[in-house]
Formats: sequence, structure tokens, C-alpha cells
Amino acid sequence: MNTIKVSVKDRLATITLDRGKSNALNRELVTELDEMLKNISADENIGGVILTGTAPFFSAGLDLIELYNYNEEEAKSFWQLFLSFTANLVAFKKPMVAAISGHSPAGGCVMALACDYRIMAEGSYIIGLNEVPVGIIVPNSIFQLYSFWIGKAEATRSLLTGKLYSPEEALKVGLVDDVVKNESLLTTAERKIKKFMELESNTWSQSKLNIREELIAAVNADQSSTLEKMLAQWWSPATRHILKTILENLQRK
Repeated sequence: MNTIKVSVKDRLATITLDRGKSNALNRELVTELDEMLKNISADENIGGVILTGTAPFFSAGLDLIELYNYNEEEAKSFWQLFLSFTANLVAFKKPMVAAISGHSPAGGCVMALACDYRIMAEGSYIIGLNEVPVGIIVPNSIFQLYSFWIGKAEATRSLLTGKLYSPEEALKVGLVDDVVKNESLLTTAERKIKKFMELESNTWSQSKLNIREELIAAVNADQSSTLEKMLAQWWSPATRHILKTILENLQRK
């Protein structure tokens, strides 16, 4: 695998995102992570997963540099892949804790939201869904995932402005469950997930899936009409202009 590292100890798998400095989500990373989680889901020797990155990033979200250069077919297939990956993450039956090692906007936040518990490193980091200012239409499935944790009113306000939260702000609204020093991040995550893993696994998993029943239905619903609107906006001159400006700024850094 080129974009993730996996270690297993005492039935606990730790998946570290490992694609450059920012762990931007491209087709390869999404595919490798999706396949790995499917394998873990079916492996009786693994009881839980910690998903993490390396400071100062957890994941910067979608790789806009790669996506910007996709043709229409490539863009459509990537968005289908990402929405399917999100649905698989949400319905993952085993305990999964996000150890958020730094910045986690957009797609990075989506991955964290799909986990059962989120621990974020303290520092000048950001987390949240900022798709609207980038020119990306937010599908209902992502809104439902956001509001599952922070409530519909907060999710609506923050989505429509593209608000990004500091770790402390995220803790206050329930977007993350704990904020700790970076050096304590993994040990805190291990402590939390082991509490989940000590419980009877089938009871825990079925309860998780029952609690998420409406959310799982929302992320698995037919999103073809939403995807059409998203893609039409993706190719619109207004969004292409926003993306081009973002890319120029990224390439100056």
C-alpha cells in the first residue's frame, strides 16, 4: 500500500494515513483505505480500529490538485467512489476511533465523523466542513452525518458558512469528544477503543448499527440526482474559478 500504514497489536489495528504531508484524499488513498476497512471488517482477529495521521495534519480533505485535472468521466467516478466510501465508513460494524493529529477540514472531517469517537490534538488546527466556500454542493448524506453529532441547527449554520472550528470550539459543539496534547493522542485513543473492545462484540456492533439506522439509510440512498447537481456545479465557471484560485495559493506555499 502506498498511502496508508497499518499495524496490528492485541487485536487493535492502527491505520495511519501516509500520503505526503497533508494526506489529501485522492483515488488511490480512498481505494486503499476502503479495501483495508473491508478486510478488517471480515477479520475475526481484529476487534477495533484507530484511524490517525501525522501532525500537523489528519487529512486536508480531497486532493483538489488531482481532482481539478480530472475529465468529466474521472470526476464522476471519483465522486461515486467517495460517496460509496463514506457509506462504508458509516456502516463499519466494529469500533473505530479517530485520533485527529492536526488539520481536518472537509473530507478529513467526513472520515472523522464516521468514527465512533473523536480525539483531537490541541493546537492551532481546524476541523469542519468548508465545501460551500470551495464551490462544492453538500449532499444530504454528508449533512445527515454532520448533524448526527452536532445537531441540525449547528450543522446548518456551519455548513452554509463553511465554518472551521478550533479543537476547543469543536469540543464545545460535540464535533470532537476529547482534546489532548499531541503526545497523548494515541494512548488516549487506545484507552478509549479498548473500553469498546472489552464489551461483547456482537451486542456492541448490532447496537451501533441500530443507533445509526437512519444515518446508514441516508448515506446509502440513491444520490444520482444530487451527484448530477454536484457535477454540474463542479464544472461551472464560478467553481472552476474558485478552485483555480485555491490551487494557485497552494502551489505558492
